[in-house]
Amino acid sequence: MEPEQTNPEGFPSDVLVDLRPGNGRGLREQLEYGLRTAIQRRRLVAGTLLPPTRVVAAELGISRSVVVEAYGNLAADGYLEARQGAGTRVRFDARDDPPRPARHHDRAGFFERPRRASPHGAPPIRLLGGLPDPALFPRAQWMGHYRAVLAELPDPELTYPPARGAEALRFALSAYLGRVRGVAAVPDRLLICAGFTQGLTLVCRALRREGARRVAVEEPCFGLHRKAIAMTGLEPVPVAVDEHGLDVSALDDHDVAAVLVAPAHSYPTGGTLDVARRHGLVAWARRHDALIIEDDYDAEFRYDRVPIGALHGLAPDRVVYVGSASKTVSPSLRLGWLAAPARLVDAVEREKTFDDMGSGLLEQLAFARFVDRGDFSRYLRRVRPIYRRRRDATIDALAELLPAARWHGASGGLHLHVTLPDGVDERALAAAAYERGVLVEDAAWHWANRSKAPPALVLGYGSASERTIRRGIAIVAEAMAATVRS
Repeated sequence: MEPEQTNPEGFPSDVLVDLRPGNGRGLREQLEYGLRTAIQRRRLVAGTLLPPTRVVAAELGISRSVVVEAYGNLAADGYLEARQGAGTRVRFDARDDPPRPARHHDRAGFFERPRRASPHGAPPIRLLGGLPDPALFPRAQWMGHYRAVLAELPDPELTYPPARGAEALRFALSAYLGRVRGVAAVPDRLLICAGFTQGLTLVCRALRREGARRVAVEEPCFGLHRKAIAMTGLEPVPVAVDEHGLDVSALDDHDVAAVLVAPAHSYPTGGTLDVARRHGLVAWARRHDALIIEDDYDAEFRYDRVPIGALHGLAPDRVVYVGSASKTVSPSLRLGWLAAPARLVDAVEREKTFDDMGSGLLEQLAFARFVDRGDFSRYLRRVRPIYRRRRDATIDALAELLPAARWHGASGGLHLHVTLPDGVDERALAAAAYERGVLVEDAAWHWANRSKAPPALVLGYGSASERTIRRGIAIVAEAMAATVRS
C-alpha cells in the first residue's frame, strides 16, 4: 500500500539526500539513511509533510518502488506516519528522547515542549502565568472587523504602514486609554509596536543613543525584560520590591537614566505600587531628569478593588506608558502601544523604522475598529467574571490541597505568586509536575540574584477551566510530596 497517495499533486521534492553511486549501499538503503539522518538531526522536523513517492522518484531519478519501500520501512521504524487524506509526515515522537523542561519566553518562563505529549500520552495541563484563554478570543467580532478593513481599505493604502502606527488605531487607543486607564496621551505621542518587549527595546535603544548606560528594574521582574534591556547594551540594575511595590528610596543609591516598573501588578509577585510611592517615584524622576517606563500589562483585570489609574497620568512628561493586547486578548496579535514624552517620540519612531518598517497595517486597522466600536470593552466585561471565578477556584484548591503554600497578588491579573515552604526545590518541583503532566513556572528565574529568591511558583489560571485548575493543583501537590520525600 502506498500511504501517501493523497498528497497534493505538484508538491516539490525539497528533500536533500545523497544518492552517491559506489558507496556500498543500494538506492533504497541510501534514501532511508538520508531521511532517517535528516529526522534525527532535525533537518526534517516533527510534522514535516514529505512529498509523494512519484515526486521524490522523479526528482531523484530513481524507481518509485524504491521510494515506496523506503517510506514504508521508515514508517515501520517509527520515523514517519501516513494518514489517509493527510499524506506522509515526520512523526511528532520520531525522536525517542525523554521530555525535558525547556524555557518558553512569553510572560511566563515556564516549562513547555510545544506540541509534545506528556509522559502519560495526554496533552499536559498548563497553569501558566499571564496568559489569557485562547478559547475566549472573540473570533466572530475579530473576523467581522478584519473583513470590513479588507473591503474598505483603498488599494493605494496597501503599502508600508506609518512607522508610528495607523492613525485610526492611535486615535482609538488615545480615547480608550484616557477613559479607562487615565493615560494622558494625544495620538501624535502614541506609537504602535509589536508587543511590550519591542516597545521596551525601542525605548532602551533610543536612551542608549542619548548616552544612557543603566536602567533600574524591579527585583524580581519578568526575567525576559531584564534580558531585553541588557541586549540593547544597557545595564539592568535590580531594585527591591515589597508588598507596596518598588522601594523608591533605594533608587537614589543608583546612577540610572530610567526605571522599568509594573505599578498596577508587579510580575511575578503581584504587588501594587501604593500612592505614596507613586508620587515619590515621579519626584525621583524629576529630581534626576530620569524616565519611568510603565509596564501596564494586565491592569484591565481587577477583581477585589477599584481599578488603579496608570502612572502616566501623573507625569506624562516623565513616563513612557507601554501596553499591549497580549495579556488581555491574545499574544498572537503582536500588537502593543506606547505613549512617550514629546522629547522622545521622534527618537523611538526612528528606532521603529529601522527595526521593522512598521507593524502590520491590517491588524492595526482591525484592532482600531474593535476598540472604537466598543467590542474591546464588551469583551473585557464578558471575560472578567470568568477569570475571577478561575482565580477563586485556584485559591480554593491551594487552600485545600497545598495548605502550606501562601499566595500573593490575587487582586488582579491572570496569575498568583505562590510561595512554598522553606526547603522545597521549586525547579525540582516544576520538573516533577511536568513529568506528571502539568506545566508550571518556577519563579526563581525572574530574580537577578536567584540566591535571594524564596521557593515559589507562578501559577496561572487564565487559560484553564476551574475543573482543570483543581486537577492540576492536585498533581502539583502530589509532585511536591514526592519531591520533599526524595
